[in-house]
Amino acid sequence: MANTTEFTSFILGAYFDCGQIKYLYLVITIFLYILIVVANTLLIAVISFKRCLHQPMYIFLASLFVNELYGSTGLFPFLMVQLVSEAHTISAVLCFLQIFVLYSYGAVELSILAVMAYDRYLAICFPLRYKILMTTNKACLFVVLTWSFCYLKSIINILLSIRVQLCGNIINKVYCDNYLIVKLACSSSDTKINNLYGIINTTFSVGAPIIPITFSYVQILVICSNGSKETRQKAIATCTPHLVSLLHFSFGCFFEIVQSRFNMTYVPNIGRIILSLYFLVCQPLFSPIVYGLRMTKIKEACKDLLLSKL
Repeated sequence: MANTTEFTSFILGAYFDCGQIKYLYLVITIFLYILIVVANTLLIAVISFKRCLHQPMYIFLASLFVNELYGSTGLFPFLMVQLVSEAHTISAVLCFLQIFVLYSYGAVELSILAVMAYDRYLAICFPLRYKILMTTNKACLFVVLTWSFCYLKSIINILLSIRVQLCGNIINKVYCDNYLIVKLACSSSDTKINNLYGIINTTFSVGAPIIPITFSYVQILVICSNGSKETRQKAIATCTPHLVSLLHFSFGCFFEIVQSRFNMTYVPNIGRIILSLYFLVCQPLFSPIVYGLRMTKIKEACKDLLLSKL
């Protein structure tokens, strides 16, 4: 019979002794977090205060920026504490809370990007009917349903993991990961429901957003190929930031899945850490930059807001 224990904390095994250089890592982490908070908060404030931006597309963007703050806050303060700690441990309660935040962050991110793709499809393919097809109230409803559904999926995920009897408490990562905790289960029979739910959850989390994204961009491509030069220019202007953000996040998630699911012992420890942090660190910084610089209305509104404060 397996030696089971009621663990109240987990050990994060990916941290290593880096001497005094850990303070440099701490400064970099603090700087990145401040940058993420300032950039995303600025764009949320701009969209909130500027009436001309009270439109569906910008409501979705505001939700995206809120999610960037949400996800980064679930990671960065924790990293700061761990960087200066001698014992890299975390209580089971905080560990599962972090898993909930990071998993729901990822689910919301991809879902909002899918809704934004559908919004761009309506705007480009049905410009005259767009204001009827996508009202402000409908946009708000999409946002509420997206967050609620992603929260529900994450809660079910946590409840299934909490019930599993564990035979170890070492997670080979710099933050808590549900998949690695489930792998610590004493018996494979305990994780059958988790594995089944994992397949269903992955199908809905990835498959469901991919369908409207693929459909929307195929339709936009058809319209652009048959449309005027003005139509193509409008499509490029509005779709480029979204497409770049979507591809960037998808690549980040791909890196995370690969390094979590497959044997990556041949990759140096620092390389595995960077791969696991990529989508959680870069996306919250990348989104406000790409939308703030590429979208004319947001860029102009930022200038107006900043100049009015001077």
